[in-house]
Amino acid sequence: MNADELQKEGLRLFQEGLYDEAAQRFSEALEHFAEEGREIEAGEMLNNIALIRRKQSRWEEAVASLEEARRVFVRLGDKSREAQVLGNLGSVYASMGKRDEAIPAWQTAIATFAELEDNQRQGETLLALGVALFKNGQREAGFAAYQAGIQLVENPTPMQKFTRMLFALQMRVFGVR
Repeated sequence: MNADELQKEGLRLFQEGLYDEAAQRFSEALEHFAEEGREIEAGEMLNNIALIRRKQSRWEEAVASLEEARRVFVRLGDKSREAQVLGNLGSVYASMGKRDEAIPAWQTAIATFAELEDNQRQGETLLALGVALFKNGQREAGFAAYQAGIQLVENPTPMQKFTRMLFALQMRVFGVR
């Protein structure tokens, strides 16, 4: 199989919940992409492997893959993918209970998404940051981040739409515009 086929097979296996097999295919694809000089795709495979390792609670492996992916995207000057990796890194740290490490990763990702005018990803990351801040005892900052995020998300879930409605109602009740 070539690199693209390996990637496609990895995605199929991931969707079937066959995580070790998917990680193996992504690793094989990574090798092929690297040999072919397709660094963006190689970085994406590192990100995919990290997401699998997160699902498996293999935290250190997830962090290592994300840090390597970030180095690839920094070297390539790909700010969007770098920010996506930082967002994923924040999520891994949060899953590990390391909110103090997650928060700055998310903050950097948020700033980059804002610079790139990527409202959807900026909003999603603000939501994650808001929850982490709230859980970290920074309730007002968490609420503010969550509220900002919920307004930016371009494709809200039904629960997010409901939350938007509650925020709008709160604003009307308290006379804030």
